[in-house]
Amino acid sequence: MRDVLPEVERWTASGEKVALATVVSVVGSAPRAVGATLAVSESGEIAGSVSGGCVEPAVIEQGMRAIRGGRAALLQFGITEEQNVEQIGLSCGGEIRVFVERLGDAAPLARSIHAEQPVVRATVITAPPGRDDLLGAQLFARDGGNITGTLGDAALDADARALAAELLRAAGESTTRTFPIAGGEAEVFFAVYPAPPTLVIVGAGHVSIPLTRLAKVLGYRVVVVDAREAFATRERFPEADELLVEWPDEALARLPISSATAIAVLTHDNKFDVPALAFAVRSPASYVGAIGSRGTREGRNERLREVGVTDEQIAGIYGPIGLDLGARAPEEIALAILAQIVAARHGRPAGRSEEAERARIAAKAAQAGKAGTAERAAKRAPRRSGRAVRHASEVKA
Repeated sequence: MRDVLPEVERWTASGEKVALATVVSVVGSAPRAVGATLAVSESGEIAGSVSGGCVEPAVIEQGMRAIRGGRAALLQFGITEEQNVEQIGLSCGGEIRVFVERLGDAAPLARSIHAEQPVVRATVITAPPGRDDLLGAQLFARDGGNITGTLGDAALDADARALAAELLRAAGESTTRTFPIAGGEAEVFFAVYPAPPTLVIVGAGHVSIPLTRLAKVLGYRVVVVDAREAFATRERFPEADELLVEWPDEALARLPISSATAIAVLTHDNKFDVPALAFAVRSPASYVGAIGSRGTREGRNERLREVGVTDEQIAGIYGPIGLDLGARAPEEIALAILAQIVAARHGRPAGRSEEAERARIAAKAAQAGKAGTAERAAKRAPRRSGRAVRHASEVKA
């Protein structure tokens, strides 16, 4: 619901009723993932999407029914051999279930989202015969055991609280679970809203400006750190959530760094890079990358070893930073960096293969008129094992 919240708040502030449709399960291929939402206002305005257009007409119609009558409904869409393909369904062949409800008080969830506090919204989406009163019942769970709302059944509340706490601890993904209750079973959808991912950019240079903009588009909280006052200005970084004019390692020591944090070191100056990287590789950050050519990295790595950073920690640095997109302009380099951060966040390969690295080095040597040394240059490519993906494209600043 995070993506449709501004529209929902605007509609409710004007006194309109709102229906919310949420993808609660996906089987096979589907345009949108579990948790995707669509909101419809009483006046017929639409925000968000549950399928990219395939089933929206039916969902919107059901949303208007929910607004008028207050009754929640669980819709199922997909194509089977028995279905006429002209009926509303998914052209990709997958199957989704969409829960449509008239939205009650959105304020509790909105407060947590605006405060960037992790929260889980548990909603009953199916109930035993005779227990339709449970449909749409909600419970909100926050860090520290802060629980509000009820699912309408004491045993169900207990089960939901336990799972919600587990999802908060593990920063889990939205999911649906079935629990036994008196008279049968109830299915509960857990919409997980973790704190937004954070990107800490060390260095307020030319690449950092488009990187900040792109990261904000993807929902990152962006912190820019640079000790140079002339670079770290609001005029240059109007979209940054925080702009810190101080030594990077000191700033990093004060920031709340977690597994949802990515750190990109872009100063290209060892007096900033080395202390910042020495701190970053020992932090819980899930991504640490640094700009610089191969020669720059070798010299910097030696300095890191001198301050006690291990070879294993150095191997965890994505460098040279960014996927190999052939980037040249600052905006292209920023795209390559953010693409690598996103790939790493989702457990995807985040760099080129060793063979590609060798071929690139050999081609570069040959192009420079050193064909006789091309083979030797290729042999100097870094050999990588389990963390090969950490060495991505060479981005020059």
